[in-house]
Amino acid sequence: MTENKAEIDKKMNELIALLAKSDLSSETAKAIRDRFNAAIKSSGPKLEQIEAFYKLDTDNTPREALLDEFSILLSNNQFDSKISKKHLRGERLSKMVLVVIGIVMITLGFAMIIMPAPPFFEMYTIFYFTRDDGITVMDLISLLIVLAGVYFLIKGVYRNSARK
Repeated sequence: MTENKAEIDKKMNELIALLAKSDLSSETAKAIRDRFNAAIKSSGPKLEQIEAFYKLDTDNTPREALLDEFSILLSNNQFDSKISKKHLRGERLSKMVLVVIGIVMITLGFAMIIMPAPPFFEMYTIFYFTRDDGITVMDLISLLIVLAGVYFLIKGVYRNSARK
């Protein structure tokens, strides 16, 4: 790693000296900058590299084989703490958004059940409690919204961290 860093520094100094001596147009300088940025982007970790770690099967594989697979994956894919922090931050953010969506849907569903709706909005009464009150289609739709909110809330709180 230190040899690569020293070699990169040496080549970078050569490139800077060469660019200082030459008379470049703005278009040529922009093209060089774009090529440099593309090279830096392509050297970083890719989503496929991260996905490879999700494919480890911990249920049926013995510990020795799992350790071998994990060491091979770590030697082939270079990660640092910035990448892992970014990945964990994304996971936490997606969990938090799912919990917020679940709470909003539960609140909306209960509000639709509790609040009186206009007569044209109360579509059809399925079961009558009294002559003027009963369970309507709108109540069932509201109940489905509440159940979807509960599902999202549970998935946000108890999400499996390892993807299948």
